[in-house]
Amino acid sequence: MRRFWRSTSGYPAGPEGESPERVRLAVLGSAGLAVGAYVVALAARRGYPFGHGPRPGSRLTEQVIPLYAHLWDLLRGHGGGDLLVNWNSGYGVPFLPDLATDLLNPFSFLVVLFPRDQVGLAVFLTTLLSIGLGTALMTVFLGRLHPGSPWLRALLATGYGLCAWGLVDGLEQPAWLWGLVSLPLLCLAFDRCVRRTGWPLGAAALALAWVGNFYTAATASLGAGLVLVLRLLLEQRPVRERLCSLGRALAMVTVGIGAAAPVLWVTFEAGRDAVPAAVLHPGTPSLPDYLAQLLPGGLTGRGLPDVFVGVFGLLLVAALPFNRAVRLRERLAWPLALLLVAASFVWRPSQLLWHVATAPEGDPYRSTFVLAGLLTMAAWVCLAHRPGPLALGGGVALLAVLAALTQAQASTGPITWVLLGAGVPVLVGALWALAASASISAPTSISASAGTAERRARGLRRAAAAVLSCAVFAGTSAAAYSVLGPHDREPQDPTAAATASGATPGLAAAQLAAARQLIQRAQDWPATRTDPGPHLFTGNDPMLLGGQGGGYRSDYLPQATAQALHGLGAGWLLQGRQTLSAADPVGQALLAVGSSLQPDLTVRQASAAPLVTVHPPGTLDLPSGASLWARQQALLGATVYQVPALVPGSGPAPTDHGRSGWSLPTTPTGQAGTELTASCSPGRAAYLYAPYLDGQLSWPGGSLTARGEQNATALPIVPLGPVPADGVVRVTVRVELATQVPASPFGCLDPAALSQAVQALRASGARQVRAGGHTITAGLPPGSTGSAVVAVPAVPGWRCGVDGAPPAPAGSAQRLLAVPLGSGASRLTCAFEQPGLAPGLQVTASAVGVWLLVTAWSWWRRRSPAAPAPQVSRPAG
Repeated sequence: MRRFWRSTSGYPAGPEGESPERVRLAVLGSAGLAVGAYVVALAARRGYPFGHGPRPGSRLTEQVIPLYAHLWDLLRGHGGGDLLVNWNSGYGVPFLPDLATDLLNPFSFLVVLFPRDQVGLAVFLTTLLSIGLGTALMTVFLGRLHPGSPWLRALLATGYGLCAWGLVDGLEQPAWLWGLVSLPLLCLAFDRCVRRTGWPLGAAALALAWVGNFYTAATASLGAGLVLVLRLLLEQRPVRERLCSLGRALAMVTVGIGAAAPVLWVTFEAGRDAVPAAVLHPGTPSLPDYLAQLLPGGLTGRGLPDVFVGVFGLLLVAALPFNRAVRLRERLAWPLALLLVAASFVWRPSQLLWHVATAPEGDPYRSTFVLAGLLTMAAWVCLAHRPGPLALGGGVALLAVLAALTQAQASTGPITWVLLGAGVPVLVGALWALAASASISAPTSISASAGTAERRARGLRRAAAAVLSCAVFAGTSAAAYSVLGPHDREPQDPTAAATASGATPGLAAAQLAAARQLIQRAQDWPATRTDPGPHLFTGNDPMLLGGQGGGYRSDYLPQATAQALHGLGAGWLLQGRQTLSAADPVGQALLAVGSSLQPDLTVRQASAAPLVTVHPPGTLDLPSGASLWARQQALLGATVYQVPALVPGSGPAPTDHGRSGWSLPTTPTGQAGTELTASCSPGRAAYLYAPYLDGQLSWPGGSLTARGEQNATALPIVPLGPVPADGVVRVTVRVELATQVPASPFGCLDPAALSQAVQALRASGARQVRAGGHTITAGLPPGSTGSAVVAVPAVPGWRCGVDGAPPAPAGSAQRLLAVPLGSGASRLTCAFEQPGLAPGLQVTASAVGVWLLVTAWSWWRRRSPAAPAPQVSRPAG
C-alpha cells in the first residue's frame, strides 16, 4: 500500500527516488492545468482577450494597462521620461515607485514584444505566466514537504494556482500575482536551510521574491517562515540542528531583503510623501460568513478573505484530522496553524503584522493567498499519507457540516452546491479506486498471475488518475467561471464605474488610436505641453495616449503634486490619489499647455507660457489664505480676473462665514434652490470655483451635477460662459445636504489681458528648454534676476542650480519648482534624485558583497574533501 501511494500512475514518489522526467512532466502539467482552466473560464465568460475589453473603472483598466503602455514607451526608447521621472503624468512625477510596485513582476517586461496598442495582451500573458509558475513551484515544494506522487501534487497545486485570492484580487493587480510565485519559492529557499545546501541560491530566490513585488513578498515571507517553523517542530531532529536551520533562514532573509533594499527604501520614502490613503478596518465577519469563503465558486458583496482552493483540496483538509496514518502531532499542528492564520486575518492587531506594521490600505485581505497555500500543504500532508475510507468519510461528514452552516450565506450559490454535490462523490470514488488498485496488484494466491493482476491494477490506477484530473480541471474551471463573472464588489454599471474614475465609458479602440494619433501630431515638448485631458479613457490617459497632462492615478501620487494642481484649480478624485488636468485657460497657460485634447476628439491650440518663466523679486509672495484667482494671477504676473463679491439671490439664504466661505442650506422640496450672483463686466468669461460643492448647478446655458466632498473629491474650475449684457452672473444650486463654497467663488476672465500676460512671460522666460529623462535645462535671458519658476510640481527630490553652481534642493512658488536667480543668471539646470535610492543601493552593495563571500566560501568547500551529507528526517508514517 505504501509503495503504491508513493508511485501512483507509475510515478516514483519523493525527492530521493523520483524520476526527473516524470517530475518535470508533472510540474509542467500542473502549470498547464491551472492556466488551461483559467483560459477556459475566461473564454466562457467572454472576458478579455476573448470578448469585451477589461472592465471599465477597474484598477486593471485605470492603472495597470496605462503603466504597461508607459513601460513599453521606456523600453522602446519612445520618451516620456526615464525610470526616475514620468513626464507624461501629473505634469511631471516620480516613476520609480510605480515601477517598483506595479511593474517589477519579471513577466511584465514581456510587454516589449507586443505592439503598443496590444499592451493588454502583455498584461494577460503576465497573468498566465504568474499563475503557471506559482502552480509549478507549489508542485515542486509539496514534494519537499512530503514524498508522494508528482501528479497528485500537481492536481493539488492547481487549486492553489487558481485560488479565490488570485481570481479576485490578483487579476486586478498582476504584480500581486507574483505572490503566488513567492510563497512556494520562499518555502523552497527555506527548505535549503533545512537541508543545509544551496544557501546562496536560496538568498537569491528571496531577493527575487522581494524585488518582484514587496507587498506580497512580505506576507509570503511570513507564511514561508511559519511553514519552516512548523516543519522544524514536527521533524525528529536535535534541537541544535533545528536552531541552526532557523539561523540560516534568518541570515538568508537578511541578505535577500538587503539585496532588494532600493525597492523598499524608495517606496517607503514615496509612501511618506504620497497622498494618504483611506485606512480600512473591516469588521470581524461572522463565523458562517468566513467559513463560506472556503467553499468554491462563491463570493460575497462585503469584503472577506477569499481563500477557497477547490473541492479536492478542501476535501483532503477536512479528512486530515481523521487520517490515522498521519502522526497525531501533525494532525493537530496543521489544523491549528490553519485556524491561527485564518483568525489572524480578521483580528486587528495581527492584521498589522500581515501588513508589516502598517494600517491596511486598499485591500485589507491581500495576504490571504498565504492561507490558500497552507490549505494546499495541509491537503498534501493528508493525501501523501494515503487517506483510507475512514478518513475520507470523516472529511465528507465535515464538509456536510460546513455546507449546513453556510447554506444561507450570500457567498454561496447554485454553483457551490453543484461543485460539492458532484465533485465530492467523484473525488472520493477516484481516491477509493486508487487505494483498491494496490490490493489488486498484490496476488492473493500462489496460482494467481502477477502479470494479470499488475495490468488490472495499472488500468485501474490510470482510470482513477484520469477521473481525478478531469474532476479537478472541471471543478477549477467552473469555480473560476463563477468568480470571473460580475459580482457585487465591482461596479455593475460601466457608466457609473467610468464616471467615478473620471473616464467616459464606451469609447472604442479605434477612438483611442485616433486620440493617440492626434496627441502625437500636436507634440511640442518641452517647448509646450500637449495635454491628453479630459480623461476620456482612463484616469491615466497621459500614459495611455502620450503627451504631458495632469491626469495621474497612483498609490504614490505625491502630496506635493496633488496640492499644486489643486491650488491652481484642477480637480482630484479618490481622496487626492487621482489628479485631473487643468481645464481652464489660465491654469493651462501657467502649466505650459499649448494644445489639449477635447471631448469631441479634436485638439485645441492656445498660447501658453514657457516651461520655465522668470519673475521679478517679490511678485510671487501672497498672504495666507489667498484665493485661487490671486494665486493664478501671482504666477501670471498680471491682473486678468475681476473677482466680484458673492451676492445671495433668491431661494434659501446661504450663511456668510467670512474668509472661510459660504455654507449653503438644504433646498426644501419644491423649491428651485439657492441663487448665487455676482457682477462683472459684460463679455468677460465667467468661472466658478467651488471644489467641495455637492449639489445640482444650473445657469443660463448650462447645468452640472457636482459631487464635491472635502478631502475626497475636488471639482475643477467650472466655465459658466460669457458674462451677459446686464453684467450679472447667476448660478442656482439645489442642495440635498448642506454644502459650502469659497468666499470668492466667481472669477471673470479678460481673455485679452491673459494673452498679453502670456506674451510677457514668453518674452522674459526661458529662450530654450531641454528636458532629459529626469533633468531640465533652460537658457535664460542674460542677467535674469528674481526667481525662475519651472511648471513642474515641487516634489521632494528636485535639485537645481544656476550658471554651474552646485545644485541645491529646489524651492517652491505656489507649489511649483522655484529657483532664486541671485544677482543675475543665464542658465538653469534641475535634476531629480529619487529619495531613498542612494541609501538603498548602498545597502544592496553590502548585501551583494556578503552573498558573494558566502558563494565563494561554498564553492571552496565543495572543492575540499567531501563531508557526510546531512540527513533530513521526514515525518513518520
